[in-house]
Formats: sequence, C-alpha cells, structure tokens
Amino acid sequence: MVAKKDYKKGNHDDPELDVPNLQVIKLMQSLKSRGFVNERFNWNWYYYYLTNEGIDYLQKFLNLPSDVVPATLKKTNRPAFPGGRAGGDRPAGRGGFSRGEGRDDGYRRGGYGDKAGAPGGDSYRPSYAGGRGGGGF
Repeated sequence: MVAKKDYKKGNHDDPELDVPNLQVIKLMQSLKSRGFVNERFNWNWYYYYLTNEGIDYLQKFLNLPSDVVPATLKKTNRPAFPGGRAGGDRPAGRGGFSRGEGRDDGYRRGGYGDKAGAPGGDSYRPSYAGGRGGGGF
C-alpha cells in the first residue's frame, strides 16, 4: 500500500478505495503500531508492507481461509531461470570468464604507470598550480 503524505487530499489515489487519504494513513499507522505492517517513507510517500503477523491478523479479522494469501507470496509454475539454469548462454563467472580462463596476458595486474605506450612515459609528472581551483577566479 502506498499513500501520499497529503492529509488534506480528498480521496486516496487507489480508484477502488472511496475513502479520504487521511483515513488510509491513520489506518496504516495503527497497523504499524501493532507490528502488522512495516513503513518506509520516501519523497513524501508512505510505503507499507504487510508482515507475517499482519497477514495472520487480516485473515482472522476478515474471516478468510488460511490458503488466501497476498499475490506476492504465491508460488509460480515457471522455472526460476529460462532454460532451467542461471546465466543463459554465458559461461560461468564474472564478466563471462571463469577463473583460469580468458585473459592471461597480465592485464590489470601490474602497478600504476607501468603501461607501455602511456603518454609521456616515465617522465610525465603532472603539477597543479594555485591549489584553490575555481578556474583562476
């Protein structure tokens, strides 16, 4: 459930609810104080998430059977990964290469400044005058 932090707003944003936004916020605050929902607040919006205790409470309060659960907790019949395995057609490991395979030419193994063909070679030592920055103003 989401609710905008606007206590003077007429109706809640959900078209299925015909109640003032203030009542939605106060109801969710009550459920939060009892530990039935978790609240997150970001950019003047309240985000509420049901806890397991909240699901049990609502099932008892609304006289629902125990097999009625939120859609986010229902299992799907599709496999977790397409094709039955993780990664698709890529080889295992980070960046498409597993350990011991791929580049073994010393790429990114040396210290800084030891790359062949770097501009200026070993004699390049940058210096910054002024020390204040700001483009000389």
